[in-house]
Amino acid sequence: MSLQAAGRRSLVDDAIDQLRAQLTAGTWPVGSRIPSESVIAERLRVGRNTVREAIRVLVHAGMLESRQGDGTYVRSLTDPGDLVRRIEHADLRDIFEMRRALDVEAARLAAQRRDLADLERIRRALARRGAADGSADTPEPHDFDRGEVAEGELDDLVEQDVAFHTAIAIASHNSAMVATYRWFSDSLWRAIRTVVGDGTLPDASHALHVALADAIEAGDPDAAERAVREILEPAVVALDTLLHDRAPHDPPTEHHPMEHDA
Repeated sequence: MSLQAAGRRSLVDDAIDQLRAQLTAGTWPVGSRIPSESVIAERLRVGRNTVREAIRVLVHAGMLESRQGDGTYVRSLTDPGDLVRRIEHADLRDIFEMRRALDVEAARLAAQRRDLADLERIRRALARRGAADGSADTPEPHDFDRGEVAEGELDDLVEQDVAFHTAIAIASHNSAMVATYRWFSDSLWRAIRTVVGDGTLPDASHALHVALADAIEAGDPDAAERAVREILEPAVVALDTLLHDRAPHDPPTEHHPMEHDA
């Protein structure tokens, strides 16, 4: 793959697109220094200011790193913006499968690493979740039909549920996992709200969330994992069933949520 002269759509945008393509193709390995601004400008047939702005954008995106007096180096071959766009357009089943993977590992690590402060944080979040869940007094899983519930009450339940699981992620004492979980929370919020809000999928009982907190406090990673799976598995299975039942009858869509142009 070679650099080509930039078009007239937008010189900076074209330069960004071509440099990003070079990076994702592995033209310049991670840790290597990219050509100088003057060399890139000559190949793209644009001014150095255009190249400088394109590099600035890719530095901000985390793909490049500028080192004062030493040039610009490749930091990542992956565009985080593309990852964000894919997650934002992921379907509900994909979101819940991703959440299950994160929650399982977070719960296992939390059961092994939690300290007193973590347990207090988890218990406080659990209490707030129980107060927001109008069905907290039943041990059985339930199907929510929130059509008559005030908007603020629904949002509060979703917020407290996310806060509870985030507290568990914090107790994992894995900084990368905590950062990922917090970053993932927006998509998680929308997914949970859809499940709770439309009543089409089962939501786990508050009793199962209590069992999860108990397992973490007891230092039992296997029990913590089982609790997470019991919380999330019914929704994942229901989504699989809905997609399976719908597939033979619905006409193909022009664009699947997870199919993106390169």
